[in-house]
Amino acid sequence: MSSTGLLIVSNIKQVGKSLRTIEKYVGKIYIHLNISAEKSQPLPVWGHLISQLYVDHNQLCSKNISLSILVGSLRDQGVNALQIKPVDILFCDSHYPELCQRLLQHFEIPGQPIYLEQEENPSIGFDQENVSESNKMYDTVVLGGTFDRIHVGHKIFLTQAVIRCYRRLVVGITTNKMNKSKILPELILPIESRISEIRDFLTEIDASLQYEVVPIDDPFGPTQSDPNMDMIVVSAETLKGGHKVNEIRTKNNLRPLEIHCIGLVESTDVSGGPKEKKMSSSNTRIDLLGTRLQLPEPRPNLCDKPYIIGLTGGIASGKSIMCARLLKKGAQILDCDKIAHQIYDPDLDCYHKIINHFGKDIVNKDGRIDRKRLGGIVFNDPKQLETLNNIVWPELLIEVKKRIRAVHDKHKCDVVVIEAAILLKAGWDNECHEIWSTIVPSELAVQRIKQRNGLSEEEARKRVDSQMENSEIVSKSHIVFSSQWSDEFTQQQADKAWSILMDDIEKRNLNQLSTDEKNNSRL
Repeated sequence: MSSTGLLIVSNIKQVGKSLRTIEKYVGKIYIHLNISAEKSQPLPVWGHLISQLYVDHNQLCSKNISLSILVGSLRDQGVNALQIKPVDILFCDSHYPELCQRLLQHFEIPGQPIYLEQEENPSIGFDQENVSESNKMYDTVVLGGTFDRIHVGHKIFLTQAVIRCYRRLVVGITTNKMNKSKILPELILPIESRISEIRDFLTEIDASLQYEVVPIDDPFGPTQSDPNMDMIVVSAETLKGGHKVNEIRTKNNLRPLEIHCIGLVESTDVSGGPKEKKMSSSNTRIDLLGTRLQLPEPRPNLCDKPYIIGLTGGIASGKSIMCARLLKKGAQILDCDKIAHQIYDPDLDCYHKIINHFGKDIVNKDGRIDRKRLGGIVFNDPKQLETLNNIVWPELLIEVKKRIRAVHDKHKCDVVVIEAAILLKAGWDNECHEIWSTIVPSELAVQRIKQRNGLSEEEARKRVDSQMENSEIVSKSHIVFSSQWSDEFTQQQADKAWSILMDDIEKRNLNQLSTDEKNNSRL
């Protein structure tokens, strides 16, 4: 478990060096600004400095280090306005024994403070005299957004609202209804999680305000009806929305809001690909592709070897191409669709059960089942599809298990991937060590099906609508891929996932070796 540090900053010109010094010791850093000569200044004066601190931290320090700048200590309440989580280490860039002792006691920090070395030529400079911005504060401030997985851009946005507010801050969080058009909406955290994260962050940086964090189903939320709001904080790309809010308020006989616009924070990621140049939640979700969204659960019903990955996803989502990539990495692949074709062969039990129910009209002249004709029946009748699944799935699972063991015995492989669109619907997730999935937007899937299968728009859409939704697939997946962008970017996702898997398998093997050695030493 990583430690949490509290850094007392008196010399703003050496914050960069201080952060680089302490980041190897902690996973989260709080900054307490202790520049006493300036504390009489209105809070908004600190806006430029605080934003610069966040930006420079993002550029200079590890992305794995979380930074929060404590605004509450700049108010009259001082440290009493802070309710941060337990702190393990106190750092200070100057010698302030009385302040350090007060903070040690207030936050119950064990041990003694660590004083950092000063330097004559600071690496980062901030010119507070040239800061030109409104110093006015307001009773009630409002802002809104998706706020998915808080990043530096969010922290700047929220903090700029906090320092302009002296009583009440209202934050609107978009619901799923508003998020459907966003990039990878399936990876957006649930509204409850996003509300909780925002509330925790705000309370940490300044516990003196009244916070109202509310879900919103439209772009305007409570601004269109609350008469007691004074200012709205917007970003450069949502400035038009701020003016629209005032149009609506005027129409509703409410006084317009003051508008404070914050510039976008540029992303420091130079990897290219589909990501935006600004720092955004979309970029954060794109970065999640090919990484573990959740840890695999123990599967005591499965052998350690081979390690079984269930690869699933909707029709035309790129499952087969991903399997080809994993094959090149060293995995053995079992295509359940092809295996299902084989258990449809005449004289097998599955074949006779299908004929007995659906009749001989689905049989070709050669005696084989016409899958296209059968598909026309089941994709137009959910009850018929369920009946077919109840016939085929149990027979298919028996055959898949046989082939997993056979392919492992033959190739001595570490990893077997079973590709199955029906894996989750059939309840086979318990038969795999972990689930990987491929997703694409439904409109892209429809276009791919039309081109690949020669189906009409209506037929293609029926196929897509009949399957499990992407959001449900993602909720049960450990790693997710999306092939909606370039082949090169999809390959990068496969590379990341395989690297994670190989590291885990190596650790498992080392742990098993260590256990075997201990057992042998006892004999």
